[in-house]
Amino acid sequence: MVWRVSATLAPRQTSARSLPAPRRRTRVLALPEARWALAALVAFLLGLALDLGGAPAWVHGIPYAVAYVTGGWEPALEGLRALREKTLDVDLLMIVAALGAAAIGQVLDGALLIVIFATSGALEALATARTADSVRGLLDLAPATATRVRADGTEESVPTAELAVGDTLLIRPGERIGADGTVLDGTSEADQATITGEPLPVVKRPGDEVFAGTLNGTGALRVRVDRDPADSVIARIVTLVEEASRTKAPTQLFIEKIEQRYAVGVVAATLAVFAVPLAFGADLTDALLRAMTFMIVASPCAVVLATMPPLLSAIANAGRHGVLVKSAVAMERLGEIDTAALDKTGTLTEGAPEVTAVRPLPDSGLDEEQLLALAAAAENPSEHPLARAVVAAARERGLPIATAREFTATPGEGISAVVDGLRVTVGRMRDSVYGLPSAAGGGQANGVRLDGEPADRVLADGRRTTADGGPVDDAQDIGRPPAAQPSTAPPGDRRERGATVVTVARDGVPVGTLALTDRLRPDAAATTAALTALTGAAPVLLTGDNRHTAARVAEATGLTDVRAELLPEDKVNAVRDIQRTGRKVLFVGDGVNDAPALAAAHSGIAMGRAGSDLALETADAVIVRDELATVPAVVRLSRAARRLVVQNLVIAGTFITVLVVWDLVGHLPLPLGVAGHEGSTVLVGLNGLRLLRESAWRPDRSG
Repeated sequence: MVWRVSATLAPRQTSARSLPAPRRRTRVLALPEARWALAALVAFLLGLALDLGGAPAWVHGIPYAVAYVTGGWEPALEGLRALREKTLDVDLLMIVAALGAAAIGQVLDGALLIVIFATSGALEALATARTADSVRGLLDLAPATATRVRADGTEESVPTAELAVGDTLLIRPGERIGADGTVLDGTSEADQATITGEPLPVVKRPGDEVFAGTLNGTGALRVRVDRDPADSVIARIVTLVEEASRTKAPTQLFIEKIEQRYAVGVVAATLAVFAVPLAFGADLTDALLRAMTFMIVASPCAVVLATMPPLLSAIANAGRHGVLVKSAVAMERLGEIDTAALDKTGTLTEGAPEVTAVRPLPDSGLDEEQLLALAAAAENPSEHPLARAVVAAARERGLPIATAREFTATPGEGISAVVDGLRVTVGRMRDSVYGLPSAAGGGQANGVRLDGEPADRVLADGRRTTADGGPVDDAQDIGRPPAAQPSTAPPGDRRERGATVVTVARDGVPVGTLALTDRLRPDAAATTAALTALTGAAPVLLTGDNRHTAARVAEATGLTDVRAELLPEDKVNAVRDIQRTGRKVLFVGDGVNDAPALAAAHSGIAMGRAGSDLALETADAVIVRDELATVPAVVRLSRAARRLVVQNLVIAGTFITVLVVWDLVGHLPLPLGVAGHEGSTVLVGLNGLRLLRESAWRPDRSG
């Protein structure tokens, strides 16, 4: 199914200031396929109960007949349509096999085949509908209307689909931005985690780029529209998910070709088994019985069931340990991966900031606890994520938090409040606001960044130089492993590299700095080590965050291939570049911006608790409890399932071959044929159920 990005898919018409309502999820029973499958199952169970209870054949035959009709009419219709196009598919073959079983008295076997087939079709329809819901729900991130400023300065509310390049928009505090563009006037912060994955709001000033669907903070912005709404980053994410999903179609086409050949072969062989004996004078009933026996023992059910039990058992085992694998195909693909690519924010990290360093200035007269308590008192009234982290750090240390008065917040800069009669300011301060040294880009004073790194200087013509006057080459260390990147910071300051550093001032005089970073998951390093051992190659870090923060996380987790400052399409390109080398990539992410990469990768896993709807629907598996260590564990479980699949296919193939040859060259009694067919099914089923044991789940604890 293909969804096109156009005005027809625009979200419902609401005010521009309202947040998007939760999308509607397709209910199972809302699908016709699911209702017919349920009716077939109920009828089959009723017939089975009557059959086992000793009811006459005509009594239990009625519910069996209902199961045939309710579960078989749609695949029969599809099969006839395919036949009209001169194509013989498995749908028609299954119906013929079921009717053939009924014709020789095996009504129960035929009804069971119909129920299994109808249930499979319903699950496929549900998966397709849920994916459509997710892609359409993504468009709800962009507001339906926007405030456009006319040339005479007046304002008008217009649908975002009608915006044109060059229009000027007014983005009020708390609104979602209606189009991709450039800030013309105003200062604010934008929460753009859905696009770039950055865990914290990003300061936006004149000249900065903003994205449709991201949430404006407390400041007002005037934005020039730079892209048509149909070409926005959020719209391109939808397109990328669709395109990447379609790249899996060749595998499906290959399966369909196999099904076609198999179906034609079985039908041709069945007709031959029936016609050849007749030509040599065999009895009509005997010939028909031999042909129907052949169709039963050659039925693909044995092979299908030989494949499904190990995969379904692995799915059930993974589910007990907090990993939802969406299908047997998804479970099988997980075991094929030989390279892992990991998102940073919300995947390797928890997506929540924490205070990692408290540094009072030598002449401030404050120790670490006093500085933290002072900052927490001023930040306490704020709802900013950094403020919440500072207050949480103070409370964890049991520090008293004084009452703040005259609290004010300046978008993109920081906060100011009176604490114990002193004016306290905290944030990325600019001398034009607070009379303090500029701290943009991490903060700096006297040519040294507040995170301990030498500061870059901005010349009059806009060029940047290092503190000693040398040129800045931003490209030279973007792809360089963290260990190879030079650092002039003292050893004690290196933990602050890539951190968000804020200045604390008292009555206009700086008294210290706080460093905050995104908290690394406790099992991140162990997980990367386990994935390296499983695949033979260290995972690749793909993130939309800045390269310094990415380098810090990579250094802590032992990763060397780091690709930072990536937009969603860049992540897709990175995954595809790796796969062009012949590798099969597992991508692990959580955000809307990760959905295209999840779809493009050979297999995708989403973090469940903070994961976006689209990421959860696009991924092949979801880690419900956000336990990162389950990633290598489920890969290992998938590989065990694939080994059992091979074993079961050998067993099933052997039984089918022996029974078919017996029927062709000898005389295979129908009861023995059914027993052999069902016996092989039971055998491979029990073999597959071994993966339900707790010992089959061995989460990696190395590293």
